[in-house]
Amino acid sequence: MAQRIYIIEDDVALRTELAHVLELSGFAVGAYEGSWADTAARALAAEPDCIVLDLKLPGADGHSICRDIRAKSSVPILMLTSSESEFDEVMAMNLGADDYVTKPYRPAVLLAHIQALLRRSAGPAADMTMRHKGVTLNIGAGAVSFNDRTAELTRNELRILQTLMRNPGVVVPRSEIMCALWESDAFIDDNTLTVNVNRLRKTLASLGVPDDFLVTRRGVGYAV
Repeated sequence: MAQRIYIIEDDVALRTELAHVLELSGFAVGAYEGSWADTAARALAAEPDCIVLDLKLPGADGHSICRDIRAKSSVPILMLTSSESEFDEVMAMNLGADDYVTKPYRPAVLLAHIQALLRRSAGPAADMTMRHKGVTLNIGAGAVSFNDRTAELTRNELRILQTLMRNPGVVVPRSEIMCALWESDAFIDDNTLTVNVNRLRKTLASLGVPDDFLVTRRGVGYAV
């Protein structure tokens, strides 16, 4: 069952774009429209796995909505804001927000933040083993197996393969993979990711995994 993301954002264009990005990544998306007075109750009624909450809403205070949600639920909350005020960030985190992203943001970067929140909220035992096309990834052991053969993975190989196997059949943008590796896609030589992916290919090949398991979409990203 797809994980559900609930968006509380008054900017229709941003809300639509974010919903589209999330749906392409396999998430189910709900979005709040209407009077902002009962926002927290509506969000909780949707039983989401994560809430994306805009700080500045017409006639409503994102901080108050965050506080009301946190009073009744431990659902991960990612706060969005166009404000670069340190006070707003500290206030949001103190009221229970789990993460804070400043607009304008890159969709792939925001997606990486959401996925990180979902991983943390799931607990350390969740998704410890992933399987796709005969390849088994043991996250806890940091190893990959195929046809009764096993190889240990480096930290970067593990994160790349985990990111791809979490989105089977979907081309994952290079920027998203870079965020998974280095928590940012800025100030990183683009060739560095290519080198890490090629190392992962060699590891998979040593186990006999077919060459077309890890596919390159030139200029876009990778998929399994």
